[in-house]
Amino acid sequence: MKRAHKRLQQQKLQPPSQADPPFLRLLDALRNVVQKPSKGQSVVYWMRMGDLRISDNKALALASAQAVKDQIPLVVLHVLSPQDYIAHDRSKSRIDFVLRNLSLLKDDLTKLNIPLYTITHTPRKTVPTRVISVLQTLQATRLFANIEYEVDELRRDLEVCSLAKNAGIRPAYVHDRCIIEPGVVKTKDGRTYTVYSPYQRSWINILNSNLLDYLDEFPSPKPNPSTTRENPIFGSLFDAQVPVSVHDFELDSEDATNMIKIWPAGTSSAEEILSRFLYTKARATQLGAVDPVADGAENSGKRSRILLYDEARDRGDRDTTSRLSPYLSAGVISVRECVRATMKLLGIQKVDAGRSSGVGRWMQELAWRDFYTNVLAYYPRVSMGRPFQEKYAGVKHLNAWKEGKTGVPIVDAAMRQINAMGWTHNRMRMIVAMFLSKDLLLDWRLGERYFMEKLIDGDLASNNGGWQWSASTGVDPAPYFRLFNPYTQSSKADPTGDFIRTFVPELKNLYGPEIYNPPAKVADKLGYPRPIVNHAEVRERAIRRYKTPGEE
Repeated sequence: MKRAHKRLQQQKLQPPSQADPPFLRLLDALRNVVQKPSKGQSVVYWMRMGDLRISDNKALALASAQAVKDQIPLVVLHVLSPQDYIAHDRSKSRIDFVLRNLSLLKDDLTKLNIPLYTITHTPRKTVPTRVISVLQTLQATRLFANIEYEVDELRRDLEVCSLAKNAGIRPAYVHDRCIIEPGVVKTKDGRTYTVYSPYQRSWINILNSNLLDYLDEFPSPKPNPSTTRENPIFGSLFDAQVPVSVHDFELDSEDATNMIKIWPAGTSSAEEILSRFLYTKARATQLGAVDPVADGAENSGKRSRILLYDEARDRGDRDTTSRLSPYLSAGVISVRECVRATMKLLGIQKVDAGRSSGVGRWMQELAWRDFYTNVLAYYPRVSMGRPFQEKYAGVKHLNAWKEGKTGVPIVDAAMRQINAMGWTHNRMRMIVAMFLSKDLLLDWRLGERYFMEKLIDGDLASNNGGWQWSASTGVDPAPYFRLFNPYTQSSKADPTGDFIRTFVPELKNLYGPEIYNPPAKVADKLGYPRPIVNHAEVRERAIRRYKTPGEE
């Protein structure tokens, strides 16, 4: 019996088959749901932590249309699942951001007489049962939700489909996260792309040939009748409050105040941040932990941040990027809205995704987001790295990396920014990821997990894809012999040194080349650590180890 139990446990730990991933099983299950459910007393939209908005939300729009058609109220449900947050290494700042956005959404939905019913549930394995129970209490026979592509969430939704069939409930899961959903962009022989460049070329061709299908704006929900507030079933839902925190994910008061300033909640904030990116110049004063919509932005029709994105996107000492990643990750703003806004900016009828323009380069970043989600859906094993122990991974070097005390200024500045803001520039993420995986030769999954624990925009597909690219282990990765020289990268990404001076105050009075690589005597005098490794030496070691795995 013990052997049989052990075999069963091993089978449960096996990653899903590439030939039959949960994503395809969910699509198949949706073809076998209850086709004509009886008319219920409400329609439920299940708002996930990746679609926290009312506008241009596909599942919400479909749920509202169904409620109007059936002349019954619409209810919005959100399930807080602390065990899922632990399992997925969610950061405290990410959960705080979710709660702040839910609070605003509750106010906006209440104005439409639509209740936002937020519940907290453990254990995570029984979330499907709890959701079906809520639907039965609300006498709902139709459930709408946007698809989440992580393997645990897909399996959860498969279980909901099974339970819903027995309960006479029709679930409808739809694509909303990507510009082009997984499964559409395929090779000529029908395979899933694992190399970005050909994927992107096919992606832009499909997009521009079907603009209405992929960029059409979904309408905001229609109001419920005012009598919904007095309804004995639904009236009490308006009193259900959004909690201010989740146990074990509380921010201390200083961090909470900081996050409110750095990452203001709400779709209107996201739209203003997008507008600033499209129409205003970069400002040195916007570097670091500051309000992204602070006064003083200067409009420019020729030198706005997005128009210069092609040449300035790798600059860490200016606000050259959009700073929209937390809002896209949480679905506070629709990715479709971002694309439409670039077309309006340029006055064009086709999407520009070329390499020679700022707008085109930014569209390529959004294509990367679709690409990594596509990989996650069809190769779910990328999110199921085998267990590993930090105690065997060079804890001293790992902790120095986490704390921004490696003695390499650009690495330390980026890590300290992550710790302070829950965010850093994409180029900085690449620099610190390659430093951990190749200079320090530590397991890239240690870095991947730390990012998820800290980043406010922690997204499994993009984070995993970025780390595996840097570590040369994933789909379409950097060549194994490509190692960023952190000192060369410093002068390119931070030519003024302002980024380093902002986040490494020990070096705030250094200028010129010394800011990138302080001499030992200077570092000692300033109380800054000497480099924990010599890049020139570890570069040769890394290339040798990658070329001949298993050798020292």
